[in-house]
Amino acid sequence: MNLKKTFLRAATGLSMAAAIASSALIPATAQAQAKEQYFGIPSYRVGPFAAGGTGFFGGIIDYLQYVNMKENGVNGVRMAWAECETEYNAARGVECYQRLLKSSTGQQMHIFEPLATPIAYGVLNRVDDDKVILTQYGYGRSDAADGRVFPWVFATMTSYWSQMSAKMNWIAEREGGIAKMKGKKIAHLHLDSAFGREPLPVLRRLAKDWGFELVEIPVAAPGIEQQSQWLRIRQERPDYVTLWGFGAGMNSTAITNAARQNFPRDKVIGVWWAGSEEDVIPAGDAAKGYIAAANVPSGKNFPLVQDIEKVVYGANKGNLADPKRIGNIYWNRGVTAAIFWVEAVRNGQRIANKVGQPLNGDEIRAGFEALNLTPERLKQLGIEGMLPSFRLSCSDHEGAGVVKMIQWDGAKWNLITPTWVSSDRKMIREMVEESAAKYAAEQKITPRRCSS
Repeated sequence: MNLKKTFLRAATGLSMAAAIASSALIPATAQAQAKEQYFGIPSYRVGPFAAGGTGFFGGIIDYLQYVNMKENGVNGVRMAWAECETEYNAARGVECYQRLLKSSTGQQMHIFEPLATPIAYGVLNRVDDDKVILTQYGYGRSDAADGRVFPWVFATMTSYWSQMSAKMNWIAEREGGIAKMKGKKIAHLHLDSAFGREPLPVLRRLAKDWGFELVEIPVAAPGIEQQSQWLRIRQERPDYVTLWGFGAGMNSTAITNAARQNFPRDKVIGVWWAGSEEDVIPAGDAAKGYIAAANVPSGKNFPLVQDIEKVVYGANKGNLADPKRIGNIYWNRGVTAAIFWVEAVRNGQRIANKVGQPLNGDEIRAGFEALNLTPERLKQLGIEGMLPSFRLSCSDHEGAGVVKMIQWDGAKWNLITPTWVSSDRKMIREMVEESAAKYAAEQKITPRRCSS
């Protein structure tokens, strides 16, 4: 099957009628079981960002299904979920939050993962009162890494600020060191939204500290129209373009325009939301050589991925409309997001002395703050190389602060940094604490005390 057609169908054809109707919740099971841990899933399977949503949330559901089928849940507590369609819309996302807060059987939602910065901002002030953990897997407010000010928000495992820092560290290394960045010009082509503007504090600070010129170039949503922006890039002649786009064809449009202007694709460095198969395949040959950051690499060469395909899809219980997407970046990212949830539940049961019992919000949060993905645990899970080793704590809700750099060869993504590229952890933590303290003062929040 033609890959372009495959992705188009995935983005628009996955049970359209059912997806549109899913503002009403879709229970995972017809009846509640005696021991279930309930999760609300605010997905987007229709609209301009559906290709990402179907992959990511499909991966989450596939892993929850896998845990139920392979292990009978976590110590006998089965994973249950309901889904609500947000269309990546802030207002609909807040509505879904309220709908998902209680299951049809009265169970409380304790984890909310919208995969959307606008929705995350929309519910930020509600999660504390509801004791709902807002997970921001590679997006959202970067200062939420400070668990003292944001006790119910987890910027796991690398924030936008850390990603940009790591990416710039890699560019500097490529150029021969930080000293070689003086006099360079970096154009930041970004969606004109909270998402697109989030990394600017890091870029502005590095521009000042390293001595390069920063050119900020916003693109109005949905990001399809970029003629004037690329005219400016042609005039400015930057050394690199950092592409901060998402969905709706913005990324493939940017890559295509770069090719038309003969701008080197290996000098266009995308955010991880511009680094999926869905972003490059529509651009065709123009995408060859394009580079992006990745918090999770693509591929099926991980034991867990292979076992999910065997156990879940072998039983015809997979969530993807097109099983060929197994191992794609969005799906792999969804699987790892669900791993965090399940590991938090596993930790929480142990910490609360409630092995084999469902947990409340406080107990799952304790499980998140005890998350410790050692090399040994990664190997046990079958995801060695898929995630870095990292741990969270009461004060640190981010953990890793690393990326891998990937390059598209026209058919697949290749790792060009086999090891994880680190951000400037000291600088980023200083920025996080400064921003979080300002937010706490504005909101009259008393930061909690943390021993770690």
